[in-house]
Amino acid sequence: MSTGKQLAGLLLLTTALTIPGVALAQGTAGESGADAEGSTQQPQGDESVAAPEEEAEVSIPGGGGEIIVTGRRTRDVTRSSTQVVSVLTSEQIARTGEGDIAGALGRVTGLSVQGQGFVYVRGLGDRYSLALLNGLPLPSPQPLSRVVPLDIFPTDVVASSLVQKTYSANFPGEFGGGVINLTTRAIPDESFFEISAGISGDEQTTFSTGNDYYGSDFDWFGFDDGTRNAPPALREFFASGLRMSDVEVNQQAIAKQLGNPNLLVTQKVEELPVNWSGSLTAGTSFPAFGDGRFGVIATAGISNKWRNRSIISQSPISTDLDLGTDFRKFVTDNRILVNGLLGFGLEVGDHRFRWTNLYIRDTLKQTRHALGEDLLDGDTEFVQDTSWYERQLVDSQLVAELEFGAFDIDLRGGYAQTRREAPYEYSFTYVRTNNENDPLGDLFVNVLDRQRGSGSVAFSHLKEELWYGGIDIGYALTDWLRLTAGYAYTDTDRYSERREFLFDADSGFEDAVGTLRPDLLLGDAIIDYYDIGLIETTQSDPAFAAALEIHAGYLQSRINPVEGLTIDLGVRYEDAKQSVNPVEVFATPTNSGSSTLLKNDYYLPAGTITWEITDSLQARINGSKTIARPQFRELIFQTYYDPETGRQYNGNPFLVDSELTNYEARLEYYFGQGNRVSLAGFYKDIDNPIEIYSSFSDNVQIASFANAPSAKLHGAELEFQHNYDLFDWGGWFETKRIVTVANYTYTDSKIEVGPDDTTLIFPGGERPATNYFRDGVPLTGQSDHLVNVQLGLEDVDRLQQFTMLFSYASERVTARGTASLPDIVEDPGLRVDFVYRQELDLFRLPVELKLEARNIFGRDHFEYQSNGTNRIEINSYEVGQSFALSLSTEF
Repeated sequence: MSTGKQLAGLLLLTTALTIPGVALAQGTAGESGADAEGSTQQPQGDESVAAPEEEAEVSIPGGGGEIIVTGRRTRDVTRSSTQVVSVLTSEQIARTGEGDIAGALGRVTGLSVQGQGFVYVRGLGDRYSLALLNGLPLPSPQPLSRVVPLDIFPTDVVASSLVQKTYSANFPGEFGGGVINLTTRAIPDESFFEISAGISGDEQTTFSTGNDYYGSDFDWFGFDDGTRNAPPALREFFASGLRMSDVEVNQQAIAKQLGNPNLLVTQKVEELPVNWSGSLTAGTSFPAFGDGRFGVIATAGISNKWRNRSIISQSPISTDLDLGTDFRKFVTDNRILVNGLLGFGLEVGDHRFRWTNLYIRDTLKQTRHALGEDLLDGDTEFVQDTSWYERQLVDSQLVAELEFGAFDIDLRGGYAQTRREAPYEYSFTYVRTNNENDPLGDLFVNVLDRQRGSGSVAFSHLKEELWYGGIDIGYALTDWLRLTAGYAYTDTDRYSERREFLFDADSGFEDAVGTLRPDLLLGDAIIDYYDIGLIETTQSDPAFAAALEIHAGYLQSRINPVEGLTIDLGVRYEDAKQSVNPVEVFATPTNSGSSTLLKNDYYLPAGTITWEITDSLQARINGSKTIARPQFRELIFQTYYDPETGRQYNGNPFLVDSELTNYEARLEYYFGQGNRVSLAGFYKDIDNPIEIYSSFSDNVQIASFANAPSAKLHGAELEFQHNYDLFDWGGWFETKRIVTVANYTYTDSKIEVGPDDTTLIFPGGERPATNYFRDGVPLTGQSDHLVNVQLGLEDVDRLQQFTMLFSYASERVTARGTASLPDIVEDPGLRVDFVYRQELDLFRLPVELKLEARNIFGRDHFEYQSNGTNRIEINSYEVGQSFALSLSTEF
């Protein structure tokens, strides 16, 4: 174990620093009246006003105990913080009705959710975002990202979510668009037991025809019963260090163990079932150590959801977008999410301790049928894919906050591990030649020769471990000056392996035999008779080891020279070593030489000035320098398949760090309890931004990554929130109020590419940057316009809420086009949702009823290429409306 890991182990204590007025109090379901998006607002100038209904529980690193704006503490985190933040409390998350935290964050100003739960901040991709849990880093279970996808976090394990859009030195230097910090539930005020259950469905899936395959007995639970374990002959081959082409390898013995009908035979399901979910949450607290308090909270949940997609997938053969292939893919996903949290908290005097243990398992079982035309040779192809993806996160972190008057010490540390298993990724292609001279020209045939049909199976494994530790020391020298110094250490290790095998038949394989379904095609007798063998396509680089070790220290000062003025200044030093190296799995070493070693250190300054102009008007200005390192998936020269987009990815070991210069100015006006409006402008200058580009190989879309020379991004944000009481209306409206929350973000970005600029592409080396990027085009993932509106009617005395939610995102590029092809563009458009929450009294128990209608106007998913005249669909499908009903009660 390295010195850093030993230090992390010694520092297996951590802090949950609480922003002023932010209590470690447990909010439970059924609370009402809280304001939306961080608006737990207490009017200024009147300290006698009652506290708001709900106080956000926020846990951040290096907070320094107190954040002071005018010499008094305010309960509104958004206002009292010295940085630009948005906070979603548990009640505000509940108002959106979203089942996972990614969906709830998509309602925050400047945030959008793309792909499988990746949150983009101000148009910058997930590589520019930072996700933390209780102020501590998280590893990712995705081979396609170093950032954990936030859709795996159910909302019932999260007490609040904070988004900070301006950089401060207490956060890691990998800060582009912003940091997203999730805080788990802590010590409850009183004992409780909560149970909830729900059902949902959508018009494209529920009670409609879908596809599935048997798999194993426990698939419904998200676990395999051993059916998908690698068979004995394959395990023996892996352990031998031999290559598949070595004469000692019995290819037929291995092939015969890879034809399990339970994993190969797809079945039509006449009526797919409804989605269902359930969870249990319990907590208690009791006195300890005299005036102290000890608490325990635990939660467990499961959800099982189905989704059909009928995808139009086309590919071009020319810059005129003439079609090369035209496919319709019918995909049925069965996603099972299992989660659990066990937390312990202790408060003794001014000292607080927390031990949080989190388990999340996200499983996707996918069945894919594709039928389409290869327009170059006139063939029709039928492709059948079956797959199983397990993602698992285990995280244990200890927290300590020790206060000694004006002096405080905060320690933090922990260990996290993620795994991803993708066994038996099968793909079989059958070809119909449509040739009148072919006796079998009207039949789909697979002769396993990659010309008229093919068959493959892949086994993927990823394991990532993260050790982290840190210490923050704060001291208030005077009433107007506070200093905080800290050290943080992270050590991330990832092992990724993918082994893909093609079933290989020689020219003697009879066409008529190729009409058999996959499990019969791989029957023992056929394998023996036709001597069907195996070819390993991943033989050059089947496995990689990646590591990122960071030592960081920072110094931060908070100065209040005069009342109403706060200056937050800091600088962070980071020394990082990032490496990616092929792992030799064969006795005779050979690989592509696709190694990466990045050793850099940075001084990252940050400063924010907050000026309270009046009791209701506040101004901020911020400037900082930050970085964005390449993610592991972007550096590893290994093919990955994204089950969401159907796209394949290859990494580029030649990538380098991106460096960002950030500026922001903001005005915030607060008028009345919970009412506010703010206007902000921001600007970012990015050196060496990492962009996705796409190409087509044998009509298969391949995505990869490259450093563009530079990019600039600027934009503006407008936020508005107003609560209007209807007391004067009388009658039913006497206890009601209208809640209006709206935000708009404008972002404009441009890549800058000159005729003499170059970029590094593996394995070719230096290439003209104009081959991959066009001057003036926007960054991938950036929408010019993002709009979110919530219009709600709610009761202030009991839980009764009617909320309409509108979200709009304009077109955004998902991948650069190459070879003069246009970019691939996604058009999210307008989505309208409705959520109704009502507290009922059933069987003398308070029961919360929630009804949801999503995508009311049936906005579909569009991803395409267009040259202004012609347009082809890359990944477009109908989405349709969805509906959900859930009940929860607390004892």
